[in-house]
Amino acid sequence: MSTTPVRTRPALGHITVVGLGPGDARYLSPAAIDALEATPYRYLRTGVHPSASAVEGATTFDHHYETADNFASVYRAIHADLRAAALEHGEIVYAVPGSPLVLEATVAALMADHDLEVDIVPAMSFLDLAYARLGIDPIEVGLTLIDGHRFAVAAAGLRGPLLVAHTHAGWVISEIKLSLDDTADELGDPEVVALQRLGTDDEAVITTTWSAMDRDIDPDHLTSLYIASLNHPVAAEYQRFHLLARTLRERCPWDIDQTHQSLIPHLVEETYEVVDAIEALDPDDPTSDDDLIEELGDLLYQVEFHATIAEQQGRFTIADVARGIHDKLVRRHPHVFGDTASDPSGATSDRAGALESWEQIKATEKHRESIFDGIPRSLPALGLARKVQSKAAKYGFDWPDVHGALPKIAEESSELLAATTDDEQAEELGDLLFAVVNVARHLDVDPEMALRRATDKFRIRFSTVEALARERSIDLAEADLPVLDALWDEAKDRLGGS
Repeated sequence: MSTTPVRTRPALGHITVVGLGPGDARYLSPAAIDALEATPYRYLRTGVHPSASAVEGATTFDHHYETADNFASVYRAIHADLRAAALEHGEIVYAVPGSPLVLEATVAALMADHDLEVDIVPAMSFLDLAYARLGIDPIEVGLTLIDGHRFAVAAAGLRGPLLVAHTHAGWVISEIKLSLDDTADELGDPEVVALQRLGTDDEAVITTTWSAMDRDIDPDHLTSLYIASLNHPVAAEYQRFHLLARTLRERCPWDIDQTHQSLIPHLVEETYEVVDAIEALDPDDPTSDDDLIEELGDLLYQVEFHATIAEQQGRFTIADVARGIHDKLVRRHPHVFGDTASDPSGATSDRAGALESWEQIKATEKHRESIFDGIPRSLPALGLARKVQSKAAKYGFDWPDVHGALPKIAEESSELLAATTDDEQAEELGDLLFAVVNVARHLDVDPEMALRRATDKFRIRFSTVEALARERSIDLAEADLPVLDALWDEAKDRLGGS
């Protein structure tokens, strides 16, 4: 099956992409030289390459590397510049280090651009020289090529052998090293081979260890790493956790009996325990993180549990869950991962614009007819009311400010007092709570959290009342209202606050 993009209209610009090879001009192919000489409009991804001087009169994009915050922004900017140049001149040539189809994000973006016709002039990549210096057959040893910028993700679950490219700076090597904890153990300190400036007179092959690589290697733009074997796979902790969830499901009688439905109460309970742990965090006490770590782990286990059940049923796996949320977040953040043709900067103007874009994309994806579609009815009632009110407000069905919402509380209170039957009282009480939620929304106060705080305050004060009663041998169950009021007022004075 062809992977060539299907074009619905003729391309507006033509770009010939030339690979400069892995090292100096000795590795520049005749086909590349011919392509460079065929057009006067020449562009270089970077002039920091041994063969860059062969592209005479070229415009480089090194200024993007110097000004952008991250490489994704660099690649978007280069694509935008090349696109504009091709549409202006009709025909341009673009030269990149190594081979155009090996770890070249800008080339991938150009090939996906339906306004451009792209021809590739292949070249020897750094891979060929790396295999020669290492003396390995990549197929026989099962080598995996990894982008150093994405090491922790791309190498997840792998132990080697790995060839890691784009290790051009100390911070990249440090992040690679930090992706694994305690790699040097009773099994030894894994060997790491640094391949530097291959294909030049200054090439070097340095053998070091995982624990020492950030000290022994002085990286540059022509540095890659070879790791024959790791003691533990990357992301080993999650791998262990994932396997544990499967083992428990297969061997523990309680786990075996569970279903998606039977786990619902546990999922809800663990969620609220996470909330409690967050509220108990103390910025001045790092040990307060321990409860949050534990509760987040319990919640994560619930996610794994559901995925394990589904995996046994042959329906989906935790990989599907992770891939789904990853892809959804990318789709719904066009201001971060936007289409390079329409939004080269990838920026958004403000928080409100980002949220509006999120909602628009979400509505399109879900094919929803009503603004209320997708609001889970299983939400806590206060949160459900707030969500419904916020959605209606998007259509202008709302008070302009809190001063319009406040009188509804008095109105609904009067209707509640006038209700005579149980059904009427329940209905009017619901209307009163709904009006209170509306006031909270206009004040930008979460009614659920506000009520929780009020409940916590009541519990603390009443616990003080209980303590005072015990001190004075007062039986609260037998005490009259004046005694209770006096104890309550004393508790308030002791604790302070309103």
